[in-house]
Amino acid sequence: MKKIKIIWDFRGPVSQKIAEHHEKHLQEFFKIENKKLYESGTEKLTEMHCIAYSIIDKSDLDHIKIKLKPNRAQLIN
Repeated sequence: MKKIKIIWDFRGPVSQKIAEHHEKHLQEFFKIENKKLYESGTEKLTEMHCIAYSIIDKSDLDHIKIKLKPNRAQLIN
């Protein structure tokens, strides 16, 4: 099964705190929706840009895009 990393971008001086908070809600969503979540987390790209991400099955992408509206996605090998 192919995996996708879906990403939400947060910018500004509190971007890291917002990304961390968003990631908690992502975990809750995947439990409620009973969807496979391989990994979720946050990454600090710069002082003013952080991301929250989830790694999911490609087959779940359409459902997740409609519900959560990620900013972008990347194929995972």
